[in-house]
Amino acid sequence: MTRTPEGPVTRRALLRGAAAAGVAAAGGALTAAPTPALAAPGGFPTYQYVRDAFAGPLRYNPTGEFIFPCVRGVYDKLDSYLGRYYLYYAPHDAPGGICLAYADRLEGPYTEYPGNPIVDRVLPTTTVSHVSSPHVVWDAPTRQFYLYFHGENFTTRVARSTDGIRFTDETPILSTRLVPNTTETSYARVFEHSVAGRNNRYVMVFMGLHTIGPGARKIFWGWSPNGWSGWQFDPNPLVSPSGDGLTDISAPHLLKRNGTAYLAYHGNSGNMYLTEVGVNFDREVHLGVFHRPIASDDGRVAAPAFGTDGGVQYMLYEAGPRLNARIRIARAAG
Repeated sequence: MTRTPEGPVTRRALLRGAAAAGVAAAGGALTAAPTPALAAPGGFPTYQYVRDAFAGPLRYNPTGEFIFPCVRGVYDKLDSYLGRYYLYYAPHDAPGGICLAYADRLEGPYTEYPGNPIVDRVLPTTTVSHVSSPHVVWDAPTRQFYLYFHGENFTTRVARSTDGIRFTDETPILSTRLVPNTTETSYARVFEHSVAGRNNRYVMVFMGLHTIGPGARKIFWGWSPNGWSGWQFDPNPLVSPSGDGLTDISAPHLLKRNGTAYLAYHGNSGNMYLTEVGVNFDREVHLGVFHRPIASDDGRVAAPAFGTDGGVQYMLYEAGPRLNARIRIARAAG
């Protein structure tokens, strides 16, 4: 795989072409919106804290921590729904459990679904210690929601649903045996995005715990013609932490703008970072810090997810130390 060599990137280079900010819409597509006055690397907007995702305590709260938000607009996909937006999230530690909350505004606050968890660790084919890191896409050709999640940390699975609540047909699609020299393959997000020569409609970006240095946790990728089957995975890391001066990176999210593609992800420093990977995933240009924690984030922001509502851009993210995180909502600064 040919990569663009990493090197110094000027502020001017980071901001060129900042006419449209690419974000993943709450409905699942990648869209563009005007750039605000303030800009992160690549001319993306800066985000300012609005609120915690939940207005009060949650009924299902086995470990006191929640991670990996994923929000989807369902109002244009379902005839009947709990709220215009569905927020998927999970505890990390055992027993985990994929959870759902809903709201009529992407900004929230979100109401907990009373039947949580909607997917627990007792799966149709096996029982695992925990399930976590939910990511949901809407597959228009089949008119189904696909839910990607891990359990155990070395296996990523997909399940399907027609209502975004009841998921069935749990199927393993990624494991460490499919990516050489890894001992974990998890925290996957999936997006509609075609890559030249791959005959694909979907890509997956995920964390792999790599046994070959430098660095440990890196970002890998795979592709599929339909998001359900036929997955193939590149054996080489797509993004390595050494380019950010780190040892571990994780939980990437695909963003598009300026005719190219980027990954936003978090690192072991507690910050989020941005790297250009190109539309064909053949680049690795590290652009630096994408988002820093504010004082109440307790030194760590992670697992970003993006959406738009009424033309306003939002980011949902984990805040707080690992295994003691909560989900927060930020809005693009204008």
